[in-house]
Amino acid sequence: MARPAATVTEATATRAETPKPELGPVFKRAAAPADYLDQRLGVAKLSRPFIRKVFPDHWSFLLGEIALYSFVVLLLTGVFLTIWYKPSMAEVEYEGTYQLLHGLSMSQSYESTLHLSFDIRGGLLVRQIHHWAAMLFLAAMLAHSLRVFFTGAFRKPRELNWLLGVALIATGLIEGFAGYSLPDDLLSGTGLRFVDGLIRSIPLIGTWAEFFVFGGEFPGDIIVARLYMVHILLLPAIILGLIAAHLALVVYLKHTQFPGPGRNETNVVGYPVFPVYMAKAGGFFFIVFGVLVLMGGLMQINPVWTYGPYNPAQVTAGSQPDWYMGFVEGAIRIMPNWESHIGGTTWSWNVAIPGLGTMGLFFGVMALYPFIEAWVTKDKAEHHILERPRNNPTRTAFGIAAMTWYGMLWIGGGNDLVATQFHVSLNAVTYILRVAVFAAPVLAFIITKRICIGLQRSDEERLLHGAETGIIERDPSGAYTERHNPISQGEAYTLTQHREYAALMPAEADDDLSDGQLRRENLRRRASRFYFIDTLRKPTRAELEAAAHHGDDHDAIGDGHDGNGHNGHNGNGNGHHSIEAGRGAEGAGAVPSQTQ
Repeated sequence: MARPAATVTEATATRAETPKPELGPVFKRAAAPADYLDQRLGVAKLSRPFIRKVFPDHWSFLLGEIALYSFVVLLLTGVFLTIWYKPSMAEVEYEGTYQLLHGLSMSQSYESTLHLSFDIRGGLLVRQIHHWAAMLFLAAMLAHSLRVFFTGAFRKPRELNWLLGVALIATGLIEGFAGYSLPDDLLSGTGLRFVDGLIRSIPLIGTWAEFFVFGGEFPGDIIVARLYMVHILLLPAIILGLIAAHLALVVYLKHTQFPGPGRNETNVVGYPVFPVYMAKAGGFFFIVFGVLVLMGGLMQINPVWTYGPYNPAQVTAGSQPDWYMGFVEGAIRIMPNWESHIGGTTWSWNVAIPGLGTMGLFFGVMALYPFIEAWVTKDKAEHHILERPRNNPTRTAFGIAAMTWYGMLWIGGGNDLVATQFHVSLNAVTYILRVAVFAAPVLAFIITKRICIGLQRSDEERLLHGAETGIIERDPSGAYTERHNPISQGEAYTLTQHREYAALMPAEADDDLSDGQLRRENLRRRASRFYFIDTLRKPTRAELEAAAHHGDDHDAIGDGHDGNGHNGHNGNGNGHHSIEAGRGAEGAGAVPSQTQ
């Protein structure tokens, strides 16, 4: 007889359970050390808020990472170079493998640089990686600062982080120049002579400062050793501290994000540090490292053996500094020869104003700008949503004008090469740049501001009438119109999420304000008019409703396909939804994502 089927009762039934996920071999090996540290230091509790920190996903945020990873590469390659480099200006006779310099007198610094380049396995590759990483480090920091400036990421509560970034750029510039001078070749020696002239031009104390820095009259015999100490110890420690403080504030203040559906001033839409962001960041580091290795292996930079050792009586023909110092050299080259003799002393305005003044102006305006804009707008709210550059035309125009000014000085730093390459007069290039350094930024400001206002008008047209389709239709009366498709609620929300500022009229006499306070207030109001008088305001709810009703009337007359809509719906309705979205709704275009 067949055995009866077993019956399942409540007493014998067991609940199905999902098996616990098993750790992979890597995590299994790391589990024991992690548990050891957690039991003694509470690592899990301390790290949990950080590893769950959310960061937005946008390509422009990678600029800061490129700067960070370039600095890591600089540290790694710098340790390698330190092993063989000799920071001494003691004179020796070269007996290395580079035959063209064999038997020539030179400093130990230059000899060790040649030894690194020709006799140490991989030395030339590491030298070039180090030099390219330095260039990329400064370029990435400047590009990152431009992204922060044009999007308004420096506004409250990130003014301190902006100042840290300005300090990083200034320190990185000095650090780069110190490293550039260490080989003691003819090109770097020419650069040191340039700095010697800058120091001498300091009014009253210039000569004393030169003797203090160089240990006597230029070039002395200790400057390379001093620069070496500054380059490998002092400035890297300062940069590390600034980077640590900068990143700590980024984590503490949470990351900024671009406007879009689901994003507001109280959240961050993106991915957590672990595991998503950490995996991406690790991969990106090796991409940056790999690109720098390729550049070091395939693109020659700073071939010191072609310049020869430094000789104060010689100057390299066509000598140029590294690109980040080009604007200072350009300012000095195009400056008229102005000098004054006061009380038995010489005041070299032709060096002090363009050299020291240009750097002071550049970094001073960068540092003060967030506070200037905050004073103009009287905006004390916190900002975590970035601005699209077109929505603040004056700030964007200021940024482009500054870039144009920088570019004119950059060209001035190579005015001799411009003259020889284009077969024009060197004096003509210099005279043109003397005018262009003032005129070109003004022209760039006007053009940029008009472009931004034109883009604002395009956004307004898109909100009120929808997106252009390129489909032209002819109605019974013979008129031609273009069909417009409605834009998504997400796009409409993005186009209307920015904050508006008023252009204020000058104030009349006020009993509550003293004469000085009234003058300052009117100055601020005039500045606000300069900033915002031409900025287009966002369409009001009434305007968007009127545009929607106008589209509905057209639909009622026709068959539902008219020049401003499609199937009875048009872009004007989306504009209405965007105003509602701006008051707290995410909009239909929002996609599921992790928020913080």
